[in-house]
Amino acid sequence: MSGRYRAGVLPVLGLALAVVGCDGGSGPEPGAGSPVAAVLAADAAQGYARATTPGALSFPRDHGSHPDYRTEWWYFTGNLADPSGRAFGFQLTLFRFALSPQERPRESRFATRQAWMGHFAVTDVESGQFHAFERFARGAAGLAGATARPFRVWLEDWRAESVSATAGQPLPMRLVAGAEGVALDLVLAPGHPMVLQGEQGLSRKSAVPGNASYYYSYTRLPARGQLRTPAGRFQVTGQAWMDREWSTSALAPDQAGWDWFALHLDDGSDLMFYRLRDRRGDMHPFSAGVLVDAAGLRRSLGPDDVRLEPLETWSSPAGSRYPVAWRLQVGALELQVTARLLDQEHRGSFRYWEGAVAASGRGPAGPVAGLGYLEMTGY
Repeated sequence: MSGRYRAGVLPVLGLALAVVGCDGGSGPEPGAGSPVAAVLAADAAQGYARATTPGALSFPRDHGSHPDYRTEWWYFTGNLADPSGRAFGFQLTLFRFALSPQERPRESRFATRQAWMGHFAVTDVESGQFHAFERFARGAAGLAGATARPFRVWLEDWRAESVSATAGQPLPMRLVAGAEGVALDLVLAPGHPMVLQGEQGLSRKSAVPGNASYYYSYTRLPARGQLRTPAGRFQVTGQAWMDREWSTSALAPDQAGWDWFALHLDDGSDLMFYRLRDRRGDMHPFSAGVLVDAAGLRRSLGPDDVRLEPLETWSSPAGSRYPVAWRLQVGALELQVTARLLDQEHRGSFRYWEGAVAASGRGPAGPVAGLGYLEMTGY
């Protein structure tokens, strides 16, 4: 989503710098004079590329990495079920962070200015278990990276890659990840066409020039494969969502967090909306989204098009209170969106709630239901 992880990206950049190092060393301890402090400084974006031009995306080039931008991610979420109807959610995210705006002389094949982080999570709805994992690697010596042709992005053995070794497009693609007895191996097939978010792929986060990202999505990707949890091995099918974004700027100072919804509805339509929240908790005017109909036609959404109302909250063991039930309205479409499991909070390098949700309500043609994912930060 546009502006994803403002509350966490800058601290994680510092953590990644300390963990993997930009020069092949062990990395400094955070301190007032350390590179970590420089990363967190207000002028840390100087020297990086900026997202400024609508219509600047080009494929297959932009399926690959953009090392001159400060942050980038390949984001996959989805809902799955086995033949008996046992339900699961999944998330696989591969992040790239630039640690400096220019290449530096290298004395080791492990030296790099790119740090990588991965988040992998599986929600087992029936057992009520949420499994979440995090890992880091430096972008050197083949440990992590991304290529456009053929499409491949990886962090050690976690990866998303085109099924074809020569294809100029990523689909169909394979997702593979695993940790501590939890594993995912899926093939995502083409579904709805690619959606360029915002203004021809330029997603503005505030009125400040350059405070934007390049952002596109594949909103509906039929998924099929295998899932392993402590409860066993499962053959699964379902629907997935892919978000791609890269940028340099953080969000505006008056933006405290966001609530991001991505829903697959049973009438064949897909709905994404992110509510940027200001310091008072109100919807920020640069909130945005998209509604994709069953034929793949898109309609852009702004803050005046969507009504969001929290209905219930859940308190995490860490003390945060997250809205886990919502009323969401877009014109004649009115939905109640509810967490499929209350505790889907990530408690790694930074805390946020992201997990599987169910939706039900009415649309222009009658009753409608669906499944999707919700992300909440800043609580």
